[in-house]
Amino acid sequence: MVFDTKIAIVLRDDLPVWQKLNVTAFLTSGIAAQFPEIIGEPYRDRAGNLYNPMSIQPVIVLSADQATLGAIHRRALERGVTMSAYIEEMFATGHDVANRAVFAQFAPDDAKIVGIALRGEKKLVDKITKSARMHG
Repeated sequence: MVFDTKIAIVLRDDLPVWQKLNVTAFLTSGIAAQFPEIIGEPYRDRAGNLYNPMSIQPVIVLSADQATLGAIHRRALERGVTMSAYIEEMFATGHDVANRAVFAQFAPDDAKIVGIALRGEKKLVDKITKSARMHG
């Protein structure tokens, strides 16, 4: 299946593995909420057990340093692309209300972004995420 759009997650390259996994999970939930059409049908195993549906579209995971993440954030905002964003201060909170409260304390220029997820037309996502590299 060929997609006209691309989903990309960009993580700050100096995060510990547990934080990368946590941020990826949170960011992915934002993309699924914003674009419910990417969610497929439930999975069923041979025994008939039912499992949750998942994204029909692949997700690319990239890595970048703090400065590059800031540039990606700015490019997405300049192009009007809605994104999921996770800032460093959210690691100290424990629930959604606290996350949104701490997030609201920062502007794009002073937010310490540790992860961004976006979905858009392939070429646009490539332009926004340029200079990030494949995670690994």
